[in-house]
Order: sequence, then C-alpha cells, then structure tokens
Amino acid sequence: MTTRILVCDDEPDILDLVRLSLSEAGFAVETASCGQEALDKLRRAAPDLAVLDLMLPDMSGTEVCRFIRTRPELADVLVLMLTAKGEEVDRIVGFELGADDYVTKPFSPRELVLRVRALLRRRAGAGGERNLLERDAVRVDLDRHRCFVEGEEVGLTAKEFQLLSTLMRRPGRVLTRERLLEEIWGSDVTVTMRTIDTHLKRLREKLGKGGDLIETVRGVGYRFTE
Repeated sequence: MTTRILVCDDEPDILDLVRLSLSEAGFAVETASCGQEALDKLRRAAPDLAVLDLMLPDMSGTEVCRFIRTRPELADVLVLMLTAKGEEVDRIVGFELGADDYVTKPFSPRELVLRVRALLRRRAGAGGERNLLERDAVRVDLDRHRCFVEGEEVGLTAKEFQLLSTLMRRPGRVLTRERLLEEIWGSDVTVTMRTIDTHLKRLREKLGKGGDLIETVRGVGYRFTE
C-alpha cells in the first residue's frame, strides 16, 4: 500500500514544494493550510506520517502534534516538525510532545524526503513494537486498546489506558503532572492536578504487581521504570 502523508503549512509555496517532493518520491500526499483543517483530516483518516509546520495561523504545530499523541487511533502516526525556527527550545518542545524528527527551514527537498524515508524505515524495522508496549509483566496492545498483566487482561478506563501508554512510551523519563494533564486532558479546565494522582492510584491498583513499575518522583511527577 502507498504510504500516506499529511502536510500542514500555511505558506502556499512551501506547501506545494513539500507536496511535489513527496509525491515524486512515491508517497500519497494530502495537504492542509491551517491546524483546524489538519485536525479535520486526521479525524477522518489516519495518515502514516504528518509533516507539521510549527507556526500556523490558527494554532501551533505543537498543538496538532499534541492532538495526534493523545488519540489512541493515531498512535501509529509519525510526526516530523517543519519550521523556520531553529532555536533549541522549539526542538525540545516538539520532541517533548512526541515529534519523531525536526527539519528547519530553509530545507533541501531531498533532505526532507530522506528524513521521511528514514522515519518510515525505523518504524518498519521495529516491527510491531510501536503498537505493542511491553515491560516485565505489563503488556499494552495499542491497536486493540487492551492491557495485560502476567497474561491476564486488565480492564482500564480510556484515561487510565492513555496514562499508562503515555508513560510506557517514555521509559525512564519523568513526566510532570502538568505535562500529563496537558497531553491527556488537554483544555478541560475542570480537571485539576489532583485528578492525575487519583487516576494513577487507581491505575496502579488495577495493575497489581505491574503497578510497581510506575514510580512517583516526589514534587515532580511520574515515570515508568526504565
């Protein structure tokens, strides 16, 4: 099957250049000129990879990236950030939200195609690992939205499943309560930091022995043991 790529950029010349370069490389390319259009197309069908400009007229590319990373049905979508900004802080924000790679404008179309192919090869080489997270007794099947501990299925709520998969995707890395709240609950202003602790407590209880793999970093947040 042809690899599908969604490109989101508000500059027509850049959008056409990226579309043409990727199309000539054999990819099926769909475009969006603003964040909302990208979100609408992501909701309709998940692409294999999204190329997102950081600066969009209605929202930032990082917001679109956050949307992708908080939707289980978009868990397999690779994200490449494309931006005129080269400062380290912008790259860090993108990677913290789950971006897979980062290309700075001005860029070489050939380099962009090579980066895209490298990301796709990396995922193919990982086999099913991207869709199956496993650590000791805990196994999470992202495609089927199921969790197992020592071979026995554990029933999790949607938010518990998102919390667990978010932590397991970044083993050894501390995620602050603010980051978890932002990634999983988004703009829901009715949710407080205490909500994170409550959900983590219930999640640990449901995981039994597997719950010990989720560590509390006092005063900071949580991490899944490396």
